[in-house]
Amino acid sequence: MRLKRGACCLFLYIRNLIKTVTMKPFRRIPFVAAAVLLLLLQLPIHNSGNAALSDRKVEYSHLHHFSTAVTKTEEELLLEIADSIYLETELDKAGLDTAAFHMAYKGYTKLLQEGRVNIPDILTIADFSKSSSEKRLYVIDMEEQKILFHTLVAHGRNSGVNYATQFSNKPQSNKSSLGFYLTMGTYFGGNGYSLKLLGLEKGINDKALQRAIVMHGSDYVNTSFGASNGFIGRSFGCPAVPRKQASSIINTIKNGSVLFIYHPNHQYISKSTVLNS
Repeated sequence: MRLKRGACCLFLYIRNLIKTVTMKPFRRIPFVAAAVLLLLLQLPIHNSGNAALSDRKVEYSHLHHFSTAVTKTEEELLLEIADSIYLETELDKAGLDTAAFHMAYKGYTKLLQEGRVNIPDILTIADFSKSSSEKRLYVIDMEEQKILFHTLVAHGRNSGVNYATQFSNKPQSNKSSLGFYLTMGTYFGGNGYSLKLLGLEKGINDKALQRAIVMHGSDYVNTSFGASNGFIGRSFGCPAVPRKQASSIINTIKNGSVLFIYHPNHQYISKSTVLNS
């Protein structure tokens, strides 16, 4: 399992290097090319005790940059890839907390490895370490490495006023739940066009469906409300977004992409079943 995860990290590392090429035709090189490089790199790894290893090192000396990556730990590779995407996507300029993206990328990668993600090109992050009056929802195109939406998002009314500080998985708590979710299908309900969310973390957010925690649009999620009150309106625990953007956001992330609701909450970080498994 450890070798498999390490190989996947290296695969993502190579894939990201390919993506950094600015010419679009090259950025769309099939994953097969990266897979072939990965297979080549595995030769010296699996034959570390063979006398021919030194010859192979010479043979693959032109792949020195990649072979150096092999010696790095899985965690180091993940952080390096995450930092590259973070800067390329200009998430730093958009104000996303670095730790938030590191955690989001780690969990996103794990869920990809497990084959649970239907829409791998999209990653959504709600950074609840920020004030509710700030734009703290980021919908990221991981393929093109660009921000598709950067907007407001509400937290639960019992999680806090301007800042979310308390979280719960309990029904009727009216609090937000942290962690990783998969987006599901849509429906029209009391809040209009809405998106069901499947909480992936037992004891942390796995009662999201039972609690009817969904993404929907709301009139209280707007800059005018925030400017007048110092905070935007709050939900019953749903990550509500501006009414005018709701349909576009929902249609972009629905049917199997990853949503991560972040906060530097020590209890969550220590108990997360995605980050720590």
